[in-house]
Amino acid sequence: MRMPPLAAVSAGVLSSFVAFTSSFTVILQGLTGAGASQAQAASGLMALTVVMGTCGIILSLHTRMPIPVAWSTPGAALLAASGAPQGGFSVAVGAFLVAGLLVVASGLFRPLGRLISAIPTSLANAMLAGILLALCLAPVRAVVESPAAGLAIAGTWLLVGRWKRLYAVPAAAVVTVAIILWRGSGVDLMAGPIVPTPVFVWPEFTLAAIVGTSLPLFVVTMASQNIPGLAVLKVNGFVPPPRPLFTLTGLATLVTAPFGGHSVNLAAMTAAICAGDEAGPDRSKRWWAGVVAGAVYIAFGLGAGIVTAFAGEAPLLVQAMAGLALVGAFSASLTGAMADAGDREAATICFLVTASGTSIFGISAPFWGLIAGAAVLALDRRRRTGSRRTVPVQENA
Repeated sequence: MRMPPLAAVSAGVLSSFVAFTSSFTVILQGLTGAGASQAQAASGLMALTVVMGTCGIILSLHTRMPIPVAWSTPGAALLAASGAPQGGFSVAVGAFLVAGLLVVASGLFRPLGRLISAIPTSLANAMLAGILLALCLAPVRAVVESPAAGLAIAGTWLLVGRWKRLYAVPAAAVVTVAIILWRGSGVDLMAGPIVPTPVFVWPEFTLAAIVGTSLPLFVVTMASQNIPGLAVLKVNGFVPPPRPLFTLTGLATLVTAPFGGHSVNLAAMTAAICAGDEAGPDRSKRWWAGVVAGAVYIAFGLGAGIVTAFAGEAPLLVQAMAGLALVGAFSASLTGAMADAGDREAATICFLVTASGTSIFGISAPFWGLIAGAAVLALDRRRRTGSRRTVPVQENA
């Protein structure tokens, strides 16, 4: 086998580095928010990173296309916003499994995939914006409670972002690590295992968790990861068949869920790095970027023990960094929610109900936000249709 092009190697390394450093804090926040202990969160982070790296290597080799696989950052934000389900992390794991089964079903059965595509973009974006709002407020809280550290992290993100948006969150991550070390908080990176011990969690299934966690997690993952990931590949000239990709990533979720992983799916933002010009002028060799990205993910996953232990030393600063990592996604989802003037009121209702964090009958707010928004949208469209059908009666001259 020939050596991979240098541009493809650098693109693969860059994409995985950016993806991991930009969002691992969100993943940890989501898993711990869903009730995971530190050991379970480390296990979940390792399972997700190793499995998605392996899937990226397999898909890129098989299709000869750069198909990086990632975790669902918006899905983790959903878990953090919804809180631990009644029954604890084992119930959350059961919900992860059901969400994975739904992704597999969307790959095997066309009607389910069409049903997800039929969800109005305005409502999907509004629900995502409502989920992300609480996490995006974390940097503000950090500045209030720890002004020097909070301003240093947020200022780094802002200034670097003005130069190169891609490097803003990784730069903020470096500053966060430096602050924790400078404070001398007693972080002993070698106190625990570098490679975390896989922790098997026996799943439990409840109707409330399936409706309140599985369904929103499935919708968010499909709408904000899988479908945009395919669109990014298509823009760059790669059109893989979507159904096998959904099936494989859904099966990968079923593998990771019992060890704490919430969702494996197609990469969206980092797919642009692997599939774009950064991976070299020869489009036929860009698949190497997907392979390299997968290998680097696996290396990151094997060091998840250190990452998780370090993040646990300063949860406020980690939350701030996670919030900064989601600002772009929040802005894009809010813009998408309000883009269609006719859907704006329904999208606003969906956003407000989701952002409220209210749980009804044990079912989390994102589900109710989607239901409320859909109800308002249906009434608005019915009213508009009725108005168009009304023909004014003209008086005879």
